Amino acid sequence: MRIGQLAQLVGVETQTIRFYEQQGLLPPPSRQDNGYRVYTEKHGEGLAFIRRCRILGLSLAEIHKLQSYQDDPHQPCTAVNALLDDHISHVRSQITALQALENQLVSLRASCNDDREIEACGVLTGISEGNTHPAVGETSTI
Repeated sequence: MRIGQLAQLVGVETQTIRFYEQQGLLPPPSRQDNGYRVYTEKHGEGLAFIRRCRILGLSLAEIHKLQSYQDDPHQPCTAVNALLDDHISHVRSQITALQALENQLVSLRASCNDDREIEACGVLTGISEGNTHPAVGETSTI
């Protein structure tokens, strides 16, 4: 199958397939005499695996590790479980940071009512005066 067919089958853009090939997550396809890529069912399965990993928020490096574990199927799952435990910890940190951000936004929103004019807007004043703090794990870029 061609790249467009594979993209449609798995539900990704053709650029995404090329990107995963460049990153080494998908094996390079064979090519026809005219230079068109020719993909197999194995490419589709690999791409579907990558897509599901991305939906779970796994990084490209984590996906690459998981693929390397798949290539050696007779080893124990210890490494896979450790990778997932690390990812769960990262997700929990992100949740904490998002909850702190939500609290800041709610506090800002509470500082202004709809009856005010923009010049007296508590939200804009709060932002201008720096009444915001970086979320957990976030650093200032200024």
